[in-house]
Amino acid sequence: MIPSNTRTERSPIDRTLFSARAEAVCVEMGAVLRRAALSPNIKDRLDFSCALFDRNGDLLAQSAAIPVHLGSMAYAMGDLVNRHRWQAGQHLIVNDPFMGGTHLPDVTLISALHIGDELVGFVANRAHHADIGSEAPGSMPISRSIEQEGCIIPPTLLDTDARHPFAQLVRTFRDPQAATADFSAQLAANKSGLAQLRKLVAVEGGFESFQGCCLDQNEYAAALARAALAEIPNGVYEFTDTLDSDGFSTQALPLKIKLTVLDGHVTADFSGSCDQVTGNLNCPLPVTAAAVMYALRGLMPSTVPQCAGLMATVTIDAPGGSILNARHPAAVAAGNVETSQRVCDLVLGALAQAAPDRIPAASQGTMNNVAMGGHWRGSAWSYYETIGGGMGGGANYDGQSAVQCHMTNTLNTPAEVLEQYCPVRIERYRIRTNSGGRGEHSGGDGITREYRFLEDAEVSIIGERRVSRPWGLWGGQPGRPAEDRLDGEAIPAKTSLSVRPNQLLSIATPGGGGWCPPAQHDKLK
Repeated sequence: MIPSNTRTERSPIDRTLFSARAEAVCVEMGAVLRRAALSPNIKDRLDFSCALFDRNGDLLAQSAAIPVHLGSMAYAMGDLVNRHRWQAGQHLIVNDPFMGGTHLPDVTLISALHIGDELVGFVANRAHHADIGSEAPGSMPISRSIEQEGCIIPPTLLDTDARHPFAQLVRTFRDPQAATADFSAQLAANKSGLAQLRKLVAVEGGFESFQGCCLDQNEYAAALARAALAEIPNGVYEFTDTLDSDGFSTQALPLKIKLTVLDGHVTADFSGSCDQVTGNLNCPLPVTAAAVMYALRGLMPSTVPQCAGLMATVTIDAPGGSILNARHPAAVAAGNVETSQRVCDLVLGALAQAAPDRIPAASQGTMNNVAMGGHWRGSAWSYYETIGGGMGGGANYDGQSAVQCHMTNTLNTPAEVLEQYCPVRIERYRIRTNSGGRGEHSGGDGITREYRFLEDAEVSIIGERRVSRPWGLWGGQPGRPAEDRLDGEAIPAKTSLSVRPNQLLSIATPGGGGWCPPAQHDKLK
């Protein structure tokens, strides 16, 4: 027998097979979740993530899904699962951002696998619910505290033997039946994951051998990550950026990073960033960590396993009570979607000084959140989406146009699906030409998306890069900032409003920054 704290020496082929098999568990979970869910947010936009953890809550594998989901889940999972004495067949649900979540719409379901009396590991998925019980349709309000953002679910063990295990949870939702269906899809995904994880343990030779494989993979990933980060010159690299405002004042919010690189280890110090704010741009620390890890992961080979070993190479320091390590009861709905984007920009801006040929200019730097809802055909409806924009140009390429950037990896909702689900018609959906910053390698263009409302509705908009612009690098020009308009009149980037039938909402998203000065022939045009 191999002690569970002892690494099993593995060949490269065995390591690769183990990593691929573990990732396949997550991929199959995602397929089940997508096919079983009802809401466009899950089945069409794919706003969900699935992951596999060892018995200590250390990340073992994940599917290629939403970076802000996966990084934050990996960062917080250990503390979350170690609070409980797990029994066979138990499932835990949570969305509290201060107890392992991100923001309230992201609901995480965790399930434990036991073989005999041994706790083997966990499967988990995190899915965004457009209705989480907030008074504002879409559950993305212009909030001052977390209590205004919807139903807060502390870590709660589910009685899955009950006929309706989610009945108490969804009682305050606009459409309890649809919400129950999506929660049930999450449960089905985890049950599929548990079955596949059990098979994986058997293929690897049983419980003890499996634990050795987990330890080996984490040590291997840490070694590869250190080697990749060791290619960054040792030094201290600083960068400053701003958020436009918190929605309750027009004051810009400074964010600052001091990135220290020493022999393959990186310390990200956010001292000097502003204190937590009145509005909902505040981040729990796991969200900040997710953005840091995402930016650094881009410097590593694709062969590095997506596991907890990556985190051994990084230290994160954000003062408690700051916007990047907020304390309860701070509002956090937009920290997950907007501030995380700016944290990514901070890390990339600092890294550009150390590795100028490897880092692109800023991408759009926002998710352009649009939430809406009302009553239609005799029932309540609620909808949420993000809108893509331009990516930054790099040393050897132009930035892509009209794509989701950095901390999100969702699809767009097809116009046909949205129009079937909501009393809204998409009047225009096109590339916003000439919105990318010019450069030797130009930034990608943003998107123009226009909504014609067919019934009365309530709408919330939360966006960034409406004042500040996605920066260029090495003389490249910044991208154009976003513009939000209702019937042609400018509206605030963070606002809630009531709309009437036939009103037109237009969102024009930012372009990415350019890289290096424009070519001479462009100046002559």
